[in-house]
Amino acid sequence: METIINKFFEGERPLYCRRDGLRLEGVVIGPGESAIKECEDVEAVKCEFKGKYPFWECDGFVIRDCIFREGARAALWYTRHCKMYDTLVEAPKMFRRITDCYLENVRIPDALETFWDCDQVTLRHVEASNANYIFMHTDNIDVDHFKLQGNYSFQYSKNVVIRNSDLDTKDAFWESENVTVYDSRIQGEFLGWYAKNLKLVRCHIGGTQPLCYCENLILEDCTFEPDADLAFEYSSVQATVKGHIVSVKNPRTGFIKAGSIGEIILDQNIKQPGNCIIEKNDLQL
Repeated sequence: METIINKFFEGERPLYCRRDGLRLEGVVIGPGESAIKECEDVEAVKCEFKGKYPFWECDGFVIRDCIFREGARAALWYTRHCKMYDTLVEAPKMFRRITDCYLENVRIPDALETFWDCDQVTLRHVEASNANYIFMHTDNIDVDHFKLQGNYSFQYSKNVVIRNSDLDTKDAFWESENVTVYDSRIQGEFLGWYAKNLKLVRCHIGGTQPLCYCENLILEDCTFEPDADLAFEYSSVQATVKGHIVSVKNPRTGFIKAGSIGEIILDQNIKQPGNCIIEKNDLQL
């Protein structure tokens, strides 16, 4: 494996197509494009990336204690087997069409349109802000201790598990499939519309009109904020909710059990079979 220490590179493809392994220590990648494109078995430690598209079409790389500046936009696309630790990502539009990606202790302050069309993504103690449309069309996601601020997250994603996370996100999980969230806070309007097999366990839910048009929706021991009104419209649902729900509107089928419900709306627009069982009896769940 070739080792490069404390060097500066810039321009077009300065380290292109290194196939026998490459270790970078304290390296700065300046303005330019595709600095490390088409490489295999790369390790970057305490490096700084400023040029565009540095890691395209790479296979097998580890990034530790690095910084991706704003100029390193779209840095990791079309890559396989990526691990990133203790890194600051200021660059926008990261992580597209990646297979097998692991992030730990990573902060992404400009996560707009990040993690699109990826497969096998694992996050541990990651923070993403300004993250509109994060995880679009991405499958097989495993998340623990994730702090998210940004709307339209996890749309059209499949096979997702989220634990111990804080999600501030409007329109999350739209048309997603097979998503399970444990012990997390989810705040944002129109949560989970059109989702299939969405399961929320011990979650705290806020935002108007949550969990509508869902198929096979399950809630276990969840709680609702006062702004989480008009819930469950046209959904097939099995829900146990601790405490109060402001209002429930036209659930399609299944059951809803809560400590109390302020308003139950069942009108002429309810969809068949229209037989959801609703119980409010101060349950001690």
